[in-house]
Amino acid sequence: MNLFAYGTLMCAEIMQQVAGCLPAQLPATLAGYRRSRLRGEEYPAIVGQQGAVVQGVVYLEVSQEAWRRLDRFEGEMYDRRPVLVDGAEGQSLAADTYVIRPEFARLLLPAEWSYAEFLRTGRKRFAADYAGFAALAAGERAER
Repeated sequence: MNLFAYGTLMCAEIMQQVAGCLPAQLPATLAGYRRSRLRGEEYPAIVGQQGAVVQGVVYLEVSQEAWRRLDRFEGEMYDRRPVLVDGAEGQSLAADTYVIRPEFARLLLPAEWSYAEFLRTGRKRFAADYAGFAALAAGERAER
């Protein structure tokens, strides 16, 4: 199964650390969702919104072991859901993505989350705050 990543996992280094591998990737968009900042966090969430589009990447053929690690990384705040994304060359691809669960929607801010801003200012803070990469490899639940 493919993974549509729209936040911190778009960063190859973070994906490698979290998933334990780096599958091939393509630019992709997801229609019908918006990406928002989360109160007090460096990472975003998506929520359904008619007419909205989220830019991201689709990682191809993610292994079962990588999914196990990704599910632990995303934790209880997100549900993994099947979606259809549009690749850069117009192809439609089936993928799973992580959508914020309704009980955590109160954390969504009206501002759009920016990947470019994350790379400029948030990536170092995210890496410093997130100490769970080693726990993922050891099979424990990671804390962000």
